[in-house]
Amino acid sequence: MSLRDIYEKYHDQVQFIIIYIREAHPIDGWWLGGGLFGLLLKIKGTKAIKDIYDPKTIDDRKQVASRCASELDYGIPTLVDDIDDPANRAYAATPTRMFLVGIDGRVVYAGGLGPWGFKPQELKNAIEKMLNKHS
Repeated sequence: MSLRDIYEKYHDQVQFIIIYIREAHPIDGWWLGGGLFGLLLKIKGTKAIKDIYDPKTIDDRKQVASRCASELDYGIPTLVDDIDDPANRAYAATPTRMFLVGIDGRVVYAGGLGPWGFKPQELKNAIEKMLNKHS
């Protein structure tokens, strides 16, 4: 089950947002677009964007976030973390993490660090458990 599938199933019961944080693999940082790893990504047909420099301004970050949202096509509203990364720091979200926050503001589910800890099925299970608890 994909994140988009979960959104489509539960968006009328749970508010979904994506917060675009610091670019994980910019050309001028820990870049994955070159060498053997870049070739493997190309063969696999990943949607990862491999030609982005680390944004230096909030406007640059917003442009990259918009491109990312378009390429990944989750269909989920996307917000952008400020350039000094307060959401990223608060949630230790780099490179990718999923959270479920209850109506009381407490974290109900904190997924593992991506890409290996990015497990949409676990998020789905946590949503179902939370909804069953409140029904």
